[in-house]
Parts: sequence; structure tokens; C-alpha cells
Amino acid sequence: MADGNEVIERFGYRGQRVLVAGGGGAGMGAAAVTGLSALGAEVHVLDRKPPPVEVASHRTVDLADPDATAAAVGEIGGPLHALFNCAGLPGGKYADLDVMTVNFLAARHLAELASDLMFDGGAIATISSAAGVGWIANIAKWLPLVQTEGFAAGRQWCADHPEAIAGGYAPSKEAIIVWTLHASYALAARGIRINVIAPGPTDTPMMPDFEDQVGKEFMDNFPIPLGRRSTPEEQAAVLLFLNSRAASYVTGENIITDGGTVGAIMTGNIDPSILMPSGLGSTEG
Repeated sequence: MADGNEVIERFGYRGQRVLVAGGGGAGMGAAAVTGLSALGAEVHVLDRKPPPVEVASHRTVDLADPDATAAAVGEIGGPLHALFNCAGLPGGKYADLDVMTVNFLAARHLAELASDLMFDGGAIATISSAAGVGWIANIAKWLPLVQTEGFAAGRQWCADHPEAIAGGYAPSKEAIIVWTLHASYALAARGIRINVIAPGPTDTPMMPDFEDQVGKEFMDNFPIPLGRRSTPEEQAAVLLFLNSRAASYVTGENIITDGGTVGAIMTGNIDPSILMPSGLGSTEG
């Protein structure tokens, strides 16, 4: 049986080199960076905004540029013990193809690059959204996309299927969930775990974008059984657990972190029709 110190070590990141995409500013990625630093990790950040605490390195990178991303990862080098994929765009003001590019293609590309620098015990965690809850019914729709090889091929598929990616945000979040579950099989053979979380409304700098899309009143009255929005730190805590050694037997999972909304819908406690206002593009903040 593990003693207390062993248990603590399993949740920590001492001696581990980790990469956080979207780790600047004040959102979930930034909260993950703060937590990782406190837990002893050597943190490397890719983001246009500076990270909230001192880190080992910070690179300003356009993640929609696959060559720039590859160059940045090459500069950081290996080994990498964990990747936190926290960058993303809301829908609405961005073109559907751009949203798919950042939220799915860039995240997949970075995961593939990072996994090449990982050994047995490596881990990847990505932020999706409860807006991607339709992934279960749309697996067959997204498999042709997730099975494309490379950034360019994936972007071409998206460009060729405008009806599939219409709305941008929810489709991108469905796709990253399906890809995570699909990729987990091959990565498991290399001892690498990969998971995704699906947050509900969260108080981050992205929330005003969602309020612009669906109305502040709608977001203020969004049905959450726990009675409030989550904080970036609460979402980051789940990411930190998933990529820690404490979650060493967890892979290929979509962890719903929405305060109970999806569960309440699935069991008939919340009428799903109230979540479908005109222009709805997300439930994540």
C-alpha cells in the first residue's frame, strides 16, 4: 500500500517537463500553468499572451501555422512528460474553418508533435466543451476527418465539407473528442495516455464572446445543477489530475465538467430545448 508521500507524489509534477498551449492570459490554460508551477513542473508555454507566472520558456506562436508550431516544439525539445492543449477560439466572429483549424487541427497537430517526444508514462489532456455533447451521435460523421493524415489533409477535409463544420465551435469540439478517443488506442501501445474534458460555462475572458452570440440573459440563466459557473482553476484541476500519475489508468475518456447539466438533460431533469437559442455556439467560457 502506498504511503502518504507516495500519494502526494502521484498528484505532483516534480521533475517533469510539460507543455501548455494556451497557457497565457487568464483562462483555463493560465490556471493550469499556475498549478503546474506550484506542483514542481518545468513549464513551457505556447501563447500569444504572457503566462501568469514565471515559466521555463514562453513562445509566441500562431498555432494555426503548423510549421511555426513544429519549430517551437523542436526548440523546446524532449523529453516531454505531458501536454495540456488549452488554446481555442469561440464561434461567432470567427469563420467556421478558422475555428476548426485552431480547436481541432492545431490541437491534433500539437498532440502528434508532443507525443513524439514522450516515453512510456506520457500524457495529453485537451479542453473540449459540453457544446460537443453531440459527438456520440456523430462518430461516423467525424471519423473520416480524424483519420486524415496531417494538418493540410485535415484542413482540406474541413474546407470540402462546409455543411459538416457549420457553426464552427460545436463541430470542432465534437471532432476533438472523437479524435481523442480514436487516438487513445494507438497511443496506449506506446504507454501514452490521452483524455479530454468538456466544460460548461466558465468565467474566463472568452465568456463575453459567448454572451455576444446568444445573449447575456441566456448565459446568466444557463441551467447548471450546481447553481453557478465554474472557475478556470476548477477546470484546470481536472486537467492536472488527468495528466498526473494519479490518473495512470485513465485514457480515452471524455470527462464532462459542466456542473451536472449534461447529466440532468440525459435523465430528463432539464429540458434540452431551453439550451438551443438562435446562434448558440458554445457552453464553454
